[in-house]
Amino acid sequence: MCPRTPIATVVALLVTAPLAGQSPPPEAMVDSVFADLRGPTSPGCAVSVMREGAPIYEQGYGMANLEYGIPITPRSVFHVASVSKHFTAMAIELLVNEGRVSWDDDIRTYVPEVPDFGTPITLRHLVHHVSGIRDQWSLLSMAGWRWEADVVTQKDVLDVTSRQTALNFPPGERYLYSNTGFTLMAVVVERVTGQTLREFTTERLFEPLGMEDTHFHDDHEMIVRNRAWAYAPDPDGLFGLKNSIPDFDVVGATSLFTTAHDLAAWDRNFITGQVGGEVAIERLRTRYTLNDGEEIGYTHGLSTGTYRGLRTEGHGGADAGYRSDFVRFPDEGLSVAVLCNFPSANPGGRARRAAEAYLGDRMEPEGDASAGPGGATVPLTPEALASLAGVYRGELPGQLDRIAVVDDTLRVITRGRVALRPLGDHRFDVVGEGVVVTLGPVGEGGAVVLRVPGGEEYVRFDAWDPSPEELAAFAGTFHSRELGTDYRFEVEGGVLRFHHRKLESAPLRPTFQDGFLVRGNSVEFTRDSAGRVDGFRLSQGRVWNVRFDRMDPGAGG
Repeated sequence: MCPRTPIATVVALLVTAPLAGQSPPPEAMVDSVFADLRGPTSPGCAVSVMREGAPIYEQGYGMANLEYGIPITPRSVFHVASVSKHFTAMAIELLVNEGRVSWDDDIRTYVPEVPDFGTPITLRHLVHHVSGIRDQWSLLSMAGWRWEADVVTQKDVLDVTSRQTALNFPPGERYLYSNTGFTLMAVVVERVTGQTLREFTTERLFEPLGMEDTHFHDDHEMIVRNRAWAYAPDPDGLFGLKNSIPDFDVVGATSLFTTAHDLAAWDRNFITGQVGGEVAIERLRTRYTLNDGEEIGYTHGLSTGTYRGLRTEGHGGADAGYRSDFVRFPDEGLSVAVLCNFPSANPGGRARRAAEAYLGDRMEPEGDASAGPGGATVPLTPEALASLAGVYRGELPGQLDRIAVVDDTLRVITRGRVALRPLGDHRFDVVGEGVVVTLGPVGEGGAVVLRVPGGEEYVRFDAWDPSPEELAAFAGTFHSRELGTDYRFEVEGGVLRFHHRKLESAPLRPTFQDGFLVRGNSVEFTRDSAGRVDGFRLSQGRVWNVRFDRMDPGAGG
């Protein structure tokens, strides 16, 4: 005989099992979003779905520690990277409440290490990413700092910031994400209160809200209970992975340690205003108007927008192998936190899919799949593909992409050889990034232009192909006072190569006349009145025109 099933179990099955033709319960739909993160050899994610600040579904998927077989739970502690930013902003909001600082204060009032660039840079400029101050991580990378190999401290960020002789642009002119601003705000908290950001936020934010497993992590050697370890791909490693852990002692822009469960208490504060009050919560949502009158969507450490017609606010984060996303649907009273420990986790996409389980009936339809990345491929001839290859240059420093045909596929070489899949009418799906760009000639016989979401345009230049003799003019050693480092270039085997005392050698890829790409940076050489190469400007997305000068003047003919 079969054992009898307890009546309570039968009732539970009848209540939770969907009837034919009915949708599965939202919890099952959330589980399906993370269905690929099962088993003892996979990193994963923790999720918390919150309604009006109370968790209504929490779950862990995958492993927090592969070496010891420890699974992820909603109380696993993650480094959440840039999700930290609106917590740092709230710390300043509390000081504003008390009249101890103002958002319109000059940063040099508190941090005189910031150079005088001839125009005030306010805390308001910093919090909205409109200050023009160059990004700390880009600067340190250019200077030779190696992630997960060199420990970076607040002092190191202040040092490299103090060396800068120029801004990317005048304050308030445009939005450009800069982590430096939030690190500087952490220094403001320390100098105004006499407490570290960790001490201040623990006392004033986390303890009052009951966020028992949350802190700003300012000591990378500190032991943290229930920490989820992070991983990155490694074909030679066990399970095809390696450890990938941030080792910096920098807070403000990053380094918040928290759990999916604790973030429900933070979400509740948006409703109750227990910490900061309604006035501080509203300031967190304050938008900024640029000098030309354009309003931007980044507020005080929050990115605002919409998803399928519903208003959103929140932030994502990425450091080493950690990925995180915290998104609120304030008009619907629903929020989702997804914290993960591997780079390809896509927590932002998963968080929004989890929200669909509860809000799908209120959301706008997802649109025509043929108009987006899901559309069918429209094959192009080899000649048509070749006509689109070349170097594409934007209007801003460092805006360079090199597109080439590799194995009959158009690829953006400067972005990890990502493929461009043709959808027809000059539209291309950027494979794996969920966006569609347009790429083709403008007008009859016009230039070939790459247009990306947001309206930016890149114009194609025919690739420059210098001879070894021409390359010899760029060989030599160059020094940057702003970075405190030297670069050396040598012609080896007909190729100009980059050398640095800490970084691996790499080839410089010619772009346009006197221009190259190396290690994701744009190099534009300059010449003196006699036509000799006397230095170069180094740029990338968040840092523009860092100056290097030739150390052997008179060479470079």
